[in-house]
Amino acid sequence: MRMTRRALTRAMTLAPLAPALVLPRPGHAQSFPDRPLRLVVPYPPGGSTDPVARLLAAEMQNILGQPMIVENRSGAAGSIGTENVARAAPDGYSLLLHTTAIATEPSLKSNLPYKLLTDLQPVTELVRGPYLLVTNPRLPVKDIGELIAYGKANPGKMMFGSAGTGSSGHLIGTMFAQRAGIEVSHVPYRGGGPSITALLANEIQFVFDTVQTSRPLVLEGQLRGLAVTGAERAPLLPEVPTASESGMADFVVDYWLGLFTQAAVPAPVVTRIADAFRKALALPQVRERLAGMGVAPVGSSPEEFTATVRRDMESWRGVIEKARITLD
Repeated sequence: MRMTRRALTRAMTLAPLAPALVLPRPGHAQSFPDRPLRLVVPYPPGGSTDPVARLLAAEMQNILGQPMIVENRSGAAGSIGTENVARAAPDGYSLLLHTTAIATEPSLKSNLPYKLLTDLQPVTELVRGPYLLVTNPRLPVKDIGELIAYGKANPGKMMFGSAGTGSSGHLIGTMFAQRAGIEVSHVPYRGGGPSITALLANEIQFVFDTVQTSRPLVLEGQLRGLAVTGAERAPLLPEVPTASESGMADFVVDYWLGLFTQAAVPAPVVTRIADAFRKALALPQVRERLAGMGVAPVGSSPEEFTATVRRDMESWRGVIEKARITLD
């Protein structure tokens, strides 16, 4: 087919514009963002993740010059919100705030609708905090060593609770039992609240919870805090020793909240987002609020956070496979 002179002229006019249709705009990172961003939390409002998301998002107007809108997209243990971000346009305007759970999901579910580190890339680790091992005061143990001794003296009789199969409380309780060499039974509940209620009723022997959640009950004497799992004591409960201080030197396990975006977002944009959150985490009012939540600000680089995610994926895979835990 012969091309007419008019068609040829039109093709030559449009040809220089073609690369602009497929390549990022020059200076895109410098002009980013030029419209509001959204921060997806894959859990319902009111949980431990939501307050951190809203605290940091509120600072983005001043730091980035654009508002950041928090969207709670819960369901399927976080998979719905995560997939929503993974399938969004790779322009940096859709972000995901997730927990350590995102690093355990690939080992728990074989049919995830996305692939971590393939569809998503880590941006920055925002905050980090320890777990708190709590027991009912009626249990005749006062430290983690006595709990282990009690478990060995009563094999198969000790039970621990969690917010459900595959939850962080389930996995760290399983890791603890594996490291301690004790035989325990897991009781899954429909949320963290019911597991604490069962512990208060002395129906189970221990729970791994967040410091912020169980602290009031420990201070009131309704629960006994045996140990925190961080490398250092928790500022909110300075009288509770670390697991390392109590004889489990290799038992240092934190949970984190981190930021993710689509894998195809250009590196300069990812760096700009990470820098913005790092600035927010450095603000005195933000640090004060985070301390009250029992977590510490981190603000790592994308490369550092990627290394953390990879390490945790591998670490938890071993625990999960050994215990044969699955959500399929």
